[in-house]
Amino acid sequence: MAVIKASSSDIDVLARLMRAEAEGEGEEGMLMAGNVMVNRTRVRCLDFANVNSIPDMAFQSPGGFEAVQKSYFYQRARERDRRLARRVVNGERLHPAEFSLWFFRPDGPCPAEWWGQWNTGRYKAHCFYQPTPAECEEVFNTY
Repeated sequence: MAVIKASSSDIDVLARLMRAEAEGEGEEGMLMAGNVMVNRTRVRCLDFANVNSIPDMAFQSPGGFEAVQKSYFYQRARERDRRLARRVVNGERLHPAEFSLWFFRPDGPCPAEWWGQWNTGRYKAHCFYQPTPAECEEVFNTY
């Protein structure tokens, strides 16, 4: 069962964003990026209080994803990427991204803290960061 509302065009946007942000990380990396994206869409805390849909999340400004400014984001969604997008919309979570609201790709090691959020781990080149329960309890809710 879906944890957020997602039309077929929303799935396409999510699939394209996951691919643009993490294709080099393989399917697991794309799923983890998708976890962050779905989390941002489903919570109403911190920078995401007014993010109510996948397009809101993808194109949020400020605070959105740089990939939406690149031409490769605007390529058609592939079926493989749509399948991955549906998996995260349906609630599949992977550590270290399962409760994360941020990720980024540093040149070196993952900082322990990034913009006031704590590192939960690294997958290949991306570091993942989650809020504390006091900052955003709802991100820790199970579906």
